[in-house]
Formats: sequence, C-alpha cells, structure tokens
Amino acid sequence: MTPVKLKWYGHAAFRITSETGVSIITDPYTPEGVGYPPIREGADLVIVSSETDEAHSRHDLIPGQHTTVNALHVAQQGGQCVALGVPIRAIQAMEIITHPEHEPDQNGMYRFEVDGIQIAHMGDVGNPLTDDQTAFFNDVDVLLALAGDVFTIALDELKRVIDATRPRIVVPMHFRTLTYKPRNTRWIESFLSYFDDSQVDFAFGYEVTLHKANLPEPTRVLVMDYVR
Repeated sequence: MTPVKLKWYGHAAFRITSETGVSIITDPYTPEGVGYPPIREGADLVIVSSETDEAHSRHDLIPGQHTTVNALHVAQQGGQCVALGVPIRAIQAMEIITHPEHEPDQNGMYRFEVDGIQIAHMGDVGNPLTDDQTAFFNDVDVLLALAGDVFTIALDELKRVIDATRPRIVVPMHFRTLTYKPRNTRWIESFLSYFDDSQVDFAFGYEVTLHKANLPEPTRVLVMDYVR
C-alpha cells in the first residue's frame, strides 16, 4: 500500500497526498507576511481555517484549479461536509481574545480522513479549549499543533489537550524559525520542553510518509523541517 505523504511548507500550511494521489493543502499563507517561500505546488483540495486571516486563508495563491473548503463555514453550517470524497469535520474557534493588533479573528479547527488516517489541524485558536473543542480531537492519528505559544493556544493548554486526546503523532507548526518573519512566537524548544527526549523524533526534512498500520502509540512528537 502506498503511504500517505505529509509535507510542511511552513507556518500552518501542509500538503497531504493520499494513496490515490488526491492532494490537500491546509491554511496557505501570504509569503511576504510570514517569510516562507510561495507554495508552488497545486492541490485538488485546499482547506482554510479563515477567509480573513492572510496567514491562513490564501487559497487564491495555490496554483491551478482546486476545490476550496472554509472550515469556519463548515463549523457554522452543521460541522461536517464531504469534498472530493474527503470527509471533513470542523468546530468554531477564535484567535486570542486579547489580540494586541486587531479584533480576534473567528476561525475553524478541522479534521479530515485520508486513507484511514485521521488528521486534525488546530486552525488559529488562541484561547483555552472548551470541553467540546477538546473532545473534537479525540481519536485523531495526526495532530497538526500550534506550538508557538504567543497569540495562539498557550503551551500548558496545548499539552493538556494532547494528554487528554492522545493523538498518535503530534506535528508542531506555527512556531518561530530562522525564516519566519514575525518575531512574536517561541522557538520549538519551548514546546519540546514538555516532552522527554525519548518521545521526540526529527524528520530532518520537510516531507514524511505515514502508514496507518505503523502509527506509534503512545503519542510521539515529530518535528519537521519546512520547504525551502
């Protein structure tokens, strides 16, 4: 069986490719705003957590024709949909209430299934999760987790959610790197300090393959590089 491929472009943008070749891009960004290169690959499906946050919504910058799903709209209209055969669920969230730069942006946290692997994306949530929001991440195989602490979910709260929902793999995103233009997020070491070294793996690259049968248990953290 061909594995699922997971690629990190930087910030909150990933590309997931299924066994059959269906490709999904999450939360594409504005390159000039975040400092990561333009996303030069197309996709069949683009999922965004917001339509107003330019760091999470730029489906228009993805090359070629694609179907776009706004997770916030899905959350507001029943909480689930199917796009190109991919089942998607979403729940409403909000940026940090005390955002110093603008009114907090409404967005959607979302999850979808690819080749039997449940993948969840935390959108741009900035506040402690409610019981319903926490339960939304139950039975997730891969959690794409906001690990920058500042302006997004606090690391103490993120660790609580991880411990409560026990995803098989946690892939950190949205943290400070040498490329990332904003300087208001923490380096990856702040997030990793919540785990023993024995729980952390390093991809040493921007793409990994995932096999449903080989997903670890208990939870492991997988640190990826970003596309140059």
